[in-house]
Amino acid sequence: MFAKNVGGIDRILRIVVGLVLLSLFFIYPDASWRYFTLIGIVPLATGLMSSCPLYSIMGLSTCPVKRA
Repeated sequence: MFAKNVGGIDRILRIVVGLVLLSLFFIYPDASWRYFTLIGIVPLATGLMSSCPLYSIMGLSTCPVKRA
């Protein structure tokens, strides 16, 4: 579906940041800024899929190059 363009460390960081942001949504139920933490869905999804649409548009990749 999407070409993989997110490497190992980048992928781990995206997943961790996404989980932290989403956990803040549940930890602080009465906070006025709580819904801004739902942006954590984006790094979590791109980390789990190993594909970032923004990287594709910009022509970037953090994946190691496959050598033939």
